[in-house]
Amino acid sequence: MIPPLIELNRVYRTFEKDGEVLPVLQDINLQVHPAEILCLVGESGCGKTTTGKIIAGFLDPSQGQVLISGKPQSAYRRSERSKLRRSMQIVHQDPFASLNPAHTIEQILSFPLRRHHMVNGRNELRRKIWELLTLVDLTPPGDIVNKYPHQLSGGQRQRVSIARALTVNPQLIIADEAVSMVDVSIRIGILKMLHRLREEFNLAIVFITHDLALAKYFAWEGRLAVMYLGRIVEIGRTQDIIQNPAHPYTRALLSAVPEADPYVTKKKEPMKLRSDNIPSLNNIPSGCAFNPRCPFYMPGTCDTVVPALSNVSQFGQKVACEPLRLRGELRLYET
Repeated sequence: MIPPLIELNRVYRTFEKDGEVLPVLQDINLQVHPAEILCLVGESGCGKTTTGKIIAGFLDPSQGQVLISGKPQSAYRRSERSKLRRSMQIVHQDPFASLNPAHTIEQILSFPLRRHHMVNGRNELRRKIWELLTLVDLTPPGDIVNKYPHQLSGGQRQRVSIARALTVNPQLIIADEAVSMVDVSIRIGILKMLHRLREEFNLAIVFITHDLALAKYFAWEGRLAVMYLGRIVEIGRTQDIIQNPAHPYTRALLSAVPEADPYVTKKKEPMKLRSDNIPSLNNIPSGCAFNPRCPFYMPGTCDTVVPALSNVSQFGQKVACEPLRLRGELRLYET
């Protein structure tokens, strides 16, 4: 059996701010398998980006273990870790900030190719750059290579960022809000391109977004992990979660997603929450962090018990919700 590319076991991550310790991630258990799409979705500040950085090796957990291809990070030699990090690339939210404005597109793509000895000689370098630009639909490449980032549109800059990620032949790409700063009219084109690249290069993609409608579209054949204040509250196949959401937070997110039919959207009523205010990380409620907002709140349970992820589907859908379990609304399966 092929082990997961990345596995996070009981991962915690804290940051210190103004003398306070903020629990940004709590008890994260997550696997990323070869060539799969895993989408992390949730409101701003829920820990999606921090999780992505730990997966990519840019951050170490404060507590817990990260396994790479079945082995702990610490079991790899320094030279091996360098190679492993190259196999995991991040495409950031803001393509303008992530590209050096003083370098041409050719220089931007040349650096990783030269640095990691991916090409031999000037001719092969230029051929590879043109090949990468063609892969991300920036054609003809001759119109792009000598331009600077500010001379490109937002969509073109993001395609350059994706091309740069491909220079080192990664196994995994973390796309962190990769289309949120791109015009709506060209988002679908970039998402379709990512799907094509995944199939062509057998890539795994961790797609991070706050937009559940976008997650539904991009990760329909993959898995979805819903995060709230540093914890995963529901995880499973995207189709299962969209069609049968179990956690109240997931239900609230889905109830706010507009439908394709304006008439249906008009009739659709968002779930009424007990509060619209999101607790801060320096004052996370006891028990289930969603309890101050949850319409299923049970005093004495939700404010005291931190619910564990329990299997609610034979296909691996898991949810962390104590009141729904106690009321029998969740059919539990053996792990």
